[in-house]
Amino acid sequence: MNITKGYRKVPFFIAAQTVIPKGMFIMAAEHKFYSALPDEARLIRTEVFVEEQGFRNEFDESDGQCLHLVIFSDGTPAAAGRIFPPENGICVIGRIAVLKNFRGKNFGAEAVRLLEEKARELGAEKTALSAQCRVTGFYEKLGYKASGEVYNDEFCPHIHMEKICDC
Repeated sequence: MNITKGYRKVPFFIAAQTVIPKGMFIMAAEHKFYSALPDEARLIRTEVFVEEQGFRNEFDESDGQCLHLVIFSDGTPAAAGRIFPPENGICVIGRIAVLKNFRGKNFGAEAVRLLEEKARELGAEKTALSAQCRVTGFYEKLGYKASGEVYNDEFCPHIHMEKICDC
């Protein structure tokens, strides 16, 4: 099976089949990591963060320093996220977004899991993220702990969260 068919090739490319544990909503999803921001991730982030949530400064120079994850469901982009290379044993993950039609099906949790797995591969001891305060419960269920003060990213309250990699 040629899983790259129909997708733009980029310099750094990893493709795999991800099997979701029985009892979860999705049974199989394909995922890919890219070294440059792919069109699929740009589309997902634009729809979720710009159109739905009203952020204006979604894309920045940091996108050029990250690996970008896209999860596909039956060939359709469903979720995205990014991960920075480790610094002092910590990989920062973020921009985790799931298109509306795919919410409630564990694509968000799967994106975090895949980014954490990549962090371990890169040698990180911890993952960190900047969570919108309204979704801290989601990250807490995945083992993240909040620290520090709440701060605004544009107009939206956020808080720093970390998790020790369970290697």
